[in-house]
Amino acid sequence: MQILVTGAYGQLGSEIKELVSNYPDWKFLFTDVDSLDITSVTAVENYFSANKVDVVVNCAAYTAVDKAESDQETAHLVNAIAPKILAKRCRETGAKLIHVSTDYVFAGNACTPYSETDKTDPKGAYGRTKLDGENFVLAENPDAVIIRTSWLYSSFGNNFVKTMLRLGKEKEQLGVVFDQVGTPTYAADLAAAILQIVKKYEIKSSDFIPGIYHYSNEGVASWFDFTLAIFEFSGIKIKVNPVLSDQFPTPTKRPHFSVLNKLKIKNNFDIEIPYWKDSLQVCLNKLQKA
Repeated sequence: MQILVTGAYGQLGSEIKELVSNYPDWKFLFTDVDSLDITSVTAVENYFSANKVDVVVNCAAYTAVDKAESDQETAHLVNAIAPKILAKRCRETGAKLIHVSTDYVFAGNACTPYSETDKTDPKGAYGRTKLDGENFVLAENPDAVIIRTSWLYSSFGNNFVKTMLRLGKEKEQLGVVFDQVGTPTYAADLAAAILQIVKKYEIKSSDFIPGIYHYSNEGVASWFDFTLAIFEFSGIKIKVNPVLSDQFPTPTKRPHFSVLNKLKIKNNFDIEIPYWKDSLQVCLNKLQKA
């Protein structure tokens, strides 16, 4: 079985690479913008013609949330048009598509975890383009799996955990927002879940159940809670002050509540999801050894 992973340089793509040795019978095709332009119909068609592709895992995304407001054309191209092109090609060739989306498709004003059927209402260009991508994927290829995730971090790439570790060594105190609540998600856990879905498909094709799914680690935290845990587990002594989002104005309004209900993905694919603090400890241990 041959699996095409787009966005291979990103956090999720890098974590999938780490798991390749667990699947010796599979051939992974890792691409990024330098080797496959997924915004080009011709490039995608040529790639599929030259390579047998059984499954596509689309990790590619325009994730600069604030920059997306001033660069909406590029964000739309990467987050909406590219998934549409991949979805169409997968349908035409019979390949399965797993596309990764975001909690930013929601307004963030709920008080109970969002389920897959809850009303979407993105508040910024990033969320709108990602929602457009979801809709395009399902319109072109109803047999696709879409996984919304939140607050992704990893030992690879740039992310909140690495930023806090750097600031923790540079500053004596920090202000971190406490009125935005969600769940930190270790990209390695999401990578493992995605490959578990692929494995189930390989064993029994009918076990690939299309639709929208939610995946984050278990539990709930604010960015303030997340920061305290990072410093506690890393042994960094620093004063962290809880502040309101209004004290940190940004071009994009962040969701105040983006906890995701993961019942569907757990039930349909028998996936066990680790608690966010346990996964954070694993990631920090890996970073300390690096």
